[in-house]
Amino acid sequence: MKKKTIKTLNYALVALVIVILAVVFMRRDPSQKILGDVPMDVFIVQSEKVQNRDLTQQLLMSGSIKAQEEATLYPRVSGKLLRNLLHEGDPVKRNQTVSLIERDEVGAVYEPVVVPSTITGLVGRVYLDPGENVTTSTPVALVVNQSTVRIEVDIPERYIGSLYKGQPAVLNVDALPGQDFEATLNILSPVVDSVSRAVEVEFKADNPKGLLKSGMFAKVNILLDEKADAPSVSKKSVYTDEDGQTYVFVPSPDGKTAKRQNVTTGFENNDYVEITEGLAAGEEILSFAYGVKDGSKIEIK
Repeated sequence: MKKKTIKTLNYALVALVIVILAVVFMRRDPSQKILGDVPMDVFIVQSEKVQNRDLTQQLLMSGSIKAQEEATLYPRVSGKLLRNLLHEGDPVKRNQTVSLIERDEVGAVYEPVVVPSTITGLVGRVYLDPGENVTTSTPVALVVNQSTVRIEVDIPERYIGSLYKGQPAVLNVDALPGQDFEATLNILSPVVDSVSRAVEVEFKADNPKGLLKSGMFAKVNILLDEKADAPSVSKKSVYTDEDGQTYVFVPSPDGKTAKRQNVTTGFENNDYVEITEGLAAGEEILSFAYGVKDGSKIEIK
């Protein structure tokens, strides 16, 4: 019983404190100062100017790099691996022998059976050591042609209208920080996956120095659209009201109050919005104006 009484008193005390704080806040003098010499009813804001910018709209996707050509080599007979003539990193030409297979038949002697490469490139992997048993379904080696590489990504269907064959992109890999590789859209699937609602796209990139390796994780920055010399402002500085009207806040001539300015917007990306009507390059707007309304007192910092 005593515990219940104490709990009730605690609740009453908390409620009393809240009421006192509310009364103090409601009766505060708007002329009181905060942040030094700034009155409490004045909003601290920042400003920026409308600037002409070259705007780009980009889409960042990721996937794994694959060689343009990859061939897994299998023996044509069963037996044992006699010898590997080539090893990882060795260049190889089409029809050149990579490994030799010794047939495993009792009472018969055969010449070693060759395992030839089916493409020209580099030996990527040798899977077996001499003496290991093989069948016609046992992979012996992997040969890759990495003079050109490809990367497949699944792009959401809403971007399909912005994709086209030959579209430029920039390829980056974590293993080579700071290096950009030019890529182009090579294959655009004509169908959309009904489950993921995405379309499969393949990009290709020239790799003359062999820096890009099959299996690397890569990021593809796809250029969807661009607009040159567009008068623009930060996206966070543009607002939309309940009627769909877009607007910004501009300082009054004396810089002491905020004025709403309706604008028409055009091209936009993740950072900036083009202003097609309502403002011109060089005009000042409020860029940090949270809570500000038309006519609010402001101080630009």
